[in-house]
Amino acid sequence: MSFSSFSKAAGITAAAAIFCLSISIVAGSSAVHAQDAPPPPPQNAGGPPPPGGPGGPGAPPHSHPAPTNLKVLPRNLTGEQVHEIMEQWEGELGTGCQTCHAKDPKNIGPNGKPRLNFADDSKKEKQTARKMYTMVEGINANYIAKIDSSGAPVTCGTCHRGHFGPEPFVAPKEKEGPH
Repeated sequence: MSFSSFSKAAGITAAAAIFCLSISIVAGSSAVHAQDAPPPPPQNAGGPPPPGGPGGPGAPPHSHPAPTNLKVLPRNLTGEQVHEIMEQWEGELGTGCQTCHAKDPKNIGPNGKPRLNFADDSKKEKQTARKMYTMVEGINANYIAKIDSSGAPVTCGTCHRGHFGPEPFVAPKEKEGPH
């Protein structure tokens, strides 16, 4: 059915039909833009934080204590800065905190499971992480920084690409024909 036959069948003038159509387009456009808009501020914006911290009622506030056993990371980092670095490494290595950090059976969390002892050096993976960090820093300082247009620095993800053990590179088979 054409637009003009629709407006005649509905008993409305072309002007009224265009008005209705433009209202629906504007409303649809507003709905699309509303999806892009930032969420409204929390109900208590400007007031005290919700009880229990950022996780809402009953959730304990999550703070990151100052690190106590930094051996290769700069010693002036805050707990929050170390936490951010560790989260980046987790993503780049496709692993979790428990890979490098030992459980502390004397420190039980609210879920009944042992918390991690971040200062403990007993896991070999933590020793390896320190060596790898030192290697990456050395590559960036001694090689990448000396190349004029080197681009981004090397990171754990450069080789690991989300895998705890980097997958070996397999070169594609050579194409047939002259080189």
